[in-house]
Amino acid sequence: MAQQKQNEWREQWEMLQDGEQFLFRDWILPSTLEDFRDKDVLECGCGGGQHTSFIAPFVRSVTAVDLNAAEVARQRNKDFKNVSFVEADIAEMDLGRQFDIVFSIGVIHHTDDPEKTVANMVRHTKPGGRVIIWVYSKEGNSLVEHGVEPLRKAFLRDMSRKNLLRLSKLIGALMYPPIYTVYLLPLGFLPFYEYFQNFRKMSFDRNVLNIFDKLNAPQVQFMERARVQRWLPAGEFRDISITPYKGVSWRVSGVKR
Repeated sequence: MAQQKQNEWREQWEMLQDGEQFLFRDWILPSTLEDFRDKDVLECGCGGGQHTSFIAPFVRSVTAVDLNAAEVARQRNKDFKNVSFVEADIAEMDLGRQFDIVFSIGVIHHTDDPEKTVANMVRHTKPGGRVIIWVYSKEGNSLVEHGVEPLRKAFLRDMSRKNLLRLSKLIGALMYPPIYTVYLLPLGFLPFYEYFQNFRKMSFDRNVLNIFDKLNAPQVQFMERARVQRWLPAGEFRDISITPYKGVSWRVSGVKR
């Protein structure tokens, strides 16, 4: 069955935006924005369209698919003539064509069936085309998986998105003192030590988005390395790259044979 719509995502992207391009550049490594130049690209899970806007100046065309927020993304990218938006379940869609690059950033771990989703991405990739994925890792996220997630499910599911945003801003403000004092010391054993390096690079609003995203997501799965390795098998892909990012996520990419 197709995944059901989740209004939490539409509300999130109506309220919040992401303009931190350096994160996108980090998440797609070893690919670069130049690798998108003059390509036909499929974006699986475009959210509010922030990543769409990053690649649109480079690509020949981008088809951006989202189940919940396609209209938000369309409005924010209305000035780009090479972008089209489709409202669909990325695990079930059949667009009737294949693309040079198929990518998904921060979405697959929120789907009902990550394996089915990746398989459908591969099906939409041309031979010689590249698949690019960024997902949360199980490794390094035990505090979120076993601490934040149970609290979210128990206490925050019925909270309005506006109140959840207020809570996220409060948590964000409380995080600044330790991250700008204790986490500046050479104490790499501290949880999320690498992750908080990015916290210090970003605006308060972007840090609040990160917090809100963790508290708002209706569902999430944390991916073990062995699991993501199975997504792009060597018999079907070459130039496979699986690398950790900031101790809390995986960057996965490969070229389809």
